[in-house]
Amino acid sequence: MPAKLASTTNQDFIPVIQIKGVTKRYQTLVAIDDVSLDIIPGEVLGILGPNGAGKTTLFRLITGSLNPDSGYIRSLVKSWPAVGYKPERLLFPSEMRVHHYLAMMASLSNMKKRQADVAVQQGLANVDLLDAADKKIRECSKGMRQRLALAQALIGNPSLLLLDEPSDGLDPEGQADICRIIKQLHSNGKTIVLASHQLTEVTQICTQLVILNRGSVHYESSMQEALAERPHTSIQVDRDLYTLAPLLENLHQDIEINPGRREIVLNHDAIALRPHVLSILLSAGYDVTHIQQSRVTLAEIYAEAVN
Repeated sequence: MPAKLASTTNQDFIPVIQIKGVTKRYQTLVAIDDVSLDIIPGEVLGILGPNGAGKTTLFRLITGSLNPDSGYIRSLVKSWPAVGYKPERLLFPSEMRVHHYLAMMASLSNMKKRQADVAVQQGLANVDLLDAADKKIRECSKGMRQRLALAQALIGNPSLLLLDEPSDGLDPEGQADICRIIKQLHSNGKTIVLASHQLTEVTQICTQLVILNRGSVHYESSMQEALAERPHTSIQVDRDLYTLAPLLENLHQDIEINPGRREIVLNHDAIALRPHVLSILLSAGYDVTHIQQSRVTLAEIYAEAVN
């Protein structure tokens, strides 16, 4: 599927970060290939893509830990935003206690002790880890560690969060917890860029969608517009449609017939013909067994973009 450059929900806002024509190579491997996109304030931008698509490299470019080989990344607001980054791989000192670890990270951010104490307590509260503050990190579950990584990213109250696979390896309950926390951060005014393989998570949380494949943007849209694409109506009947298929297909180019599956699909503009199609079916002696109105799913968008 070619990249779709759809309008964003905050089109009139100045981008927090503008990425323009960025390419990053590792010797002969092109990890990011001429990528351009805007990070809009107040949005949750979901970055999807298979392993090796360039998601983590893009995050490292935004944080400044990597430099692009060509193109540029710049802020169009008054100053570069404070960025909180949660990497995909979680590496913690296992013998440290949760609150000691966060206090150490706060001190590395040049916070004064009183300010650091407040930041640690606020971070623990934001991710529901206050009850685990005295636990050694090795005693924490995978879900707790993911939340600890979120708390670390929140040190200093950054306005922009980069979250790389925030619910990786979690069970459905843990994934739901992370989704709830991210939604709350968004409602508190954070701008969030989220890389994930969890399509349900992306659908529930994100307001904008970008799909990367082989280092390039293959799809871009607001989530609302993406999930409103390609409405269609499926009509199931009681027997095959081989004899009636030519007549139905000639009604409109957006009508698909699956004769053996006993199905008629009305796409796009053909949906308005549903009463006429039903009249033809009933006149021909067919019984209609099921009618379903549907829209494209994120899984279908993703599959088309990466294949």
